Amino acid sequence: MDRDKAFVLWFDELRRADVALVGGKSSSLGELTSQTKVPVPYGFATTAEGYRHFMHATGLDVTIKELLKGLTDVEDPVQLRDVTASIRKAICDADMPQDLADSIRSSYEELGRKMGETDPFVAVRSSATAEDLPDASFAGQQDTYLNVKGADMVIQKVKECYASTFTDRATYYRTKQGFDHLSVALSAAVQMMVFSKAAGVMFTVDLVTGDDSTITIEGAWGLGEYVVQGTVTPDNFRVRKDDLAIISKMINTKPIKLVRKDTGDVEEQAVPEDQQKQPAITDDQVKELAGYAKAIEKHYGCYMDMEWGVDERTNKIWLLQARPETVWSKKNKEKKPASAESGVSAAMTKDRVTIVKGLPASPGHAAGKAHVILDPSKIEEFKDGEILVTTMTAPDWVPAMKKAKAIVTDAGGMTCHASIVSRELGIPCIVGTKSRSQEATTTIQDGQDITVDATNGIVYEGIVEDIVKPAAAAPAATAATVVAETAPITGTKIYMNLGNPDLAEKYGVLPCDGIGLMREEFIWTTFIHEHPLYLIEIGHPERVVDQLADGMRKVCQALAPRPVTLRFSDFKSSEYRNLKGGDKYEPQESSALLGWRGASRYYDPKYIEAFKLEIKAVRKVREEFGFKNLNVMIPFCRRVDEMEKIVNLMAQEGLHRGPDFKVWLMAEIPSNIILADQFNKFVDGYSIGSNDLTMLIMGCDRDNDTVAPLFDERNLAVKRAIRHLISVAHKDGKTVSICGQAPSVYPDFTEFLVKSGIDSVSVNPDAVIATKKNVAQIEQRILMDSLTGKGRADTEDYTW
Repeated sequence: MDRDKAFVLWFDELRRADVALVGGKSSSLGELTSQTKVPVPYGFATTAEGYRHFMHATGLDVTIKELLKGLTDVEDPVQLRDVTASIRKAICDADMPQDLADSIRSSYEELGRKMGETDPFVAVRSSATAEDLPDASFAGQQDTYLNVKGADMVIQKVKECYASTFTDRATYYRTKQGFDHLSVALSAAVQMMVFSKAAGVMFTVDLVTGDDSTITIEGAWGLGEYVVQGTVTPDNFRVRKDDLAIISKMINTKPIKLVRKDTGDVEEQAVPEDQQKQPAITDDQVKELAGYAKAIEKHYGCYMDMEWGVDERTNKIWLLQARPETVWSKKNKEKKPASAESGVSAAMTKDRVTIVKGLPASPGHAAGKAHVILDPSKIEEFKDGEILVTTMTAPDWVPAMKKAKAIVTDAGGMTCHASIVSRELGIPCIVGTKSRSQEATTTIQDGQDITVDATNGIVYEGIVEDIVKPAAAAPAATAATVVAETAPITGTKIYMNLGNPDLAEKYGVLPCDGIGLMREEFIWTTFIHEHPLYLIEIGHPERVVDQLADGMRKVCQALAPRPVTLRFSDFKSSEYRNLKGGDKYEPQESSALLGWRGASRYYDPKYIEAFKLEIKAVRKVREEFGFKNLNVMIPFCRRVDEMEKIVNLMAQEGLHRGPDFKVWLMAEIPSNIILADQFNKFVDGYSIGSNDLTMLIMGCDRDNDTVAPLFDERNLAVKRAIRHLISVAHKDGKTVSICGQAPSVYPDFTEFLVKSGIDSVSVNPDAVIATKKNVAQIEQRILMDSLTGKGRADTEDYTW
């Protein structure tokens, strides 16, 4: 048989060198099957020759080439979507050549005979010929279909795999990597399905620290998708490579699992309570897996990334996939020296003359010209590299804030808009100068040279030499340098808060487990600028959908496959009024903070059509762009019937809660806590908004400087509420996170959360690594206490 001309090759006929024939995934499965003793579910792969035969026999190679001429700007999401959708439709509409279809059919039937099954369930996994190469990590850019049964359906899924060569995401990545679209052929690996009672992933290098002396194994009950997606917090094991000794293990609560039914469909099921805290695999199975990982790494000669499953019928461990790890293989690439350019041209001084003092809200140092702005209408006058001095910022100030070298405000505390946004942008910020000394806006002169020491909360006259020069000489603080720091793996997921989509690529390399809070308001104020009802009125609702979807896409693309949780719009009426055309649609409210915001808008006849545009944007990202890692969160939902209305409305508009799409509730109102047992019916989890929750429990306006000293998330009343929510949510298998400010600021509060059993913590980008280190230490103490039987009693009574 001429292998180069074959349409189908069996796994034991393949080697790792056959990437050009069957792609990275299929060749890797073949290598494992034919050259190692690692247990791999058997199967076959369609070849690149079969793919090219399909394209040529149908004339699609000519059609696609013509359609690709319309893709002149891959960064244009509308153009990218339209061109790739046309290509996929052309592929799906074409009839598969009979000789190729016959080869797939006979191979599937022979696989069944070899395995002793008629019409076996199989997985059909795409395998691109540029996939899993050291400098071209296209893994996961094409589609995978699970629980496929019957020869006709296998043939259909192979054709759909072919079409997935031209998803938005795969086409975008090929363009960015410089690959010719028509030179990348696709193979489909058709592999026996494993009925996994437990599954997970493992790595032969620590993905955070680069430590290659250990093997990391993560696993949970059911199919492995929930581990990869971050839906559950898996058990975590670290095994020493030398002797395969288990050096650490963290057994987490796993309340739900994804299982395969006899029909081949998958569904989410609750894990029996007595199993939720039990390890998904035994110590012997951990060591067996580690042995396979060690053998695979030795065979391939590089760090490896693997997926595994344990068959519920036989208890046999299977290796489902193995590919070279691609992050640490690049870490030794030549790095350009950081520029020492400070951007400061004014004369320097050695004197430290204080102008004002305030609260250090986002640490760091900066020097330059102050630009005092009191009227929002003057925002457009602000220039790149200036220091913004104002009374207080609001969402519509974000474009100016993105240009600022530093920010100084009269009002505000650690949870004010200026504080939160500055920390996310990574720029120095001092707030509340009015309450500490004098107002910044009246003391600092417009155009004055100043130095901002936001680490200590002081603004100095002039360019202070010994503050500016160390900052200028230091290497540029980028996400790439931050991620190189040691950051241990934790059982508690560490998510990241993000609003500005343009920062997603920079911060996406941080060792976070996903985005716990993506603020939709940033997209409105940075890119849209117009009230949604106004755009509907003038006949341009598509601007809302396209701009929102593009912003969401940037974040989902940078974080994939890690989950991204989008908080639907939570503007107050006063903020909506600042958008173009907003005056006509917004009421005058004496207390907008407690008024028409969040959930109460979504089903209101006066606003429902605008909310439907937000739903369409989410659907566009998930269905057209193909980023299924996008989930949503409902903010400021006061009543259970509101939540029911909104979930039903989303379903009517095509967004259905399910295993791959989660609906979270922002727990920020006392009613969310008190009625959690009823809210549980309509949500998949909660994310605690500690800022508003503290304000409403304590009756303390968080934006009011006068009562600012009374605002404290660590108050016992707030802690009791949080612990109660975690307890009630977990009873129904719901997860609880927190995305408020407290974990980013108070390490002791983080310890309380972890001890209370919180599933995840979402913090600002600058706090990700520090929080991971803190949580790892807390978890280690808890583990040691449990092993020694000592335990540590709470110093406070959290009983409600």
